[in-house]
Amino acid sequence: MSDNEIVYFNRSTQKKETELVYGDSAIKFIYDNWLGQILAPIIASKPISQLYGGYQDLAVSKSKVPPFVEKFNIDLSIYKAGSVSSEQKENSYKTFNEFFIREFEADQRTFVDDENKMPAFCEARYFGHEAINDDVSIPVKGKLLNSRDLLGGSEWSSTFEGGPLLVARLCPVDYHRYHYPLSGTTLDSFDIKGQYHSVNPLALKSKPEIFIINERRASILETENFGKLAYIEVGAAMVGKIIQHHDETTPHEQGDEKGHFLFGGSTVILLGEKGRWSPSEDILSNTQDGIETYLHLGEEVALLDDK
Repeated sequence: MSDNEIVYFNRSTQKKETELVYGDSAIKFIYDNWLGQILAPIIASKPISQLYGGYQDLAVSKSKVPPFVEKFNIDLSIYKAGSVSSEQKENSYKTFNEFFIREFEADQRTFVDDENKMPAFCEARYFGHEAINDDVSIPVKGKLLNSRDLLGGSEWSSTFEGGPLLVARLCPVDYHRYHYPLSGTTLDSFDIKGQYHSVNPLALKSKPEIFIINERRASILETENFGKLAYIEVGAAMVGKIIQHHDETTPHEQGDEKGHFLFGGSTVILLGEKGRWSPSEDILSNTQDGIETYLHLGEEVALLDDK
């Protein structure tokens, strides 16, 4: 495996697979080239990401959909068509962003129904740790993954000190809606201003502090069995917007859609209270080997710890 390859474990196929990276040449230029590193602060600025993201809302952007579907071998049969009547589903989306936030067809994904198990809140590639501390070295240094920095120094930081952590990375080819893993209520929510660097592992190798310098939105959730959770949506390069769907003043049910990212791959980070739960065993094992675990939305992602 070369240093520029991203290998992950696919739970569905039970095999290691190599990721096709969207925009890999641009990522390498920005984070590995001296000129790219000089330009990185400009490229990672909010106006540039919003401007590029805005282009994906223009009608002209729909021409990108068919070649994107072909290049990344996306099975559109499991997704709903767009708003344009067409015999070919890839031509039914009026803009690239409409395609980007496509929804699953009914019954394509099921949330695990077990009070001792947490379902996956994103269709994504996961890293996981039982407890974040200074000994954690994958995917980035533990000191860059502590609750204080991830939550921007919020008063909630101490609630999650030394607790479990899940990092769910969404690629541009993935389903880009994210969901509540468990029923509960929202205790607090707030924005954390920052930059818009790529969250791709190739970028993280060169700039491991990305998760604490990128723009983020955090929600503090109260759940019955798994306790308090910090649900953190991380902005990324060329992500036009992070859109919230649920009225956070009202309770949410397991599986409810929380929001979506417009164009660009991004990340959701979940923090828990110390000793309350742990990521699933295959996620922990693969994380130790430096490999993400690809999960379908709703599959088991964590288990309650034994009391």
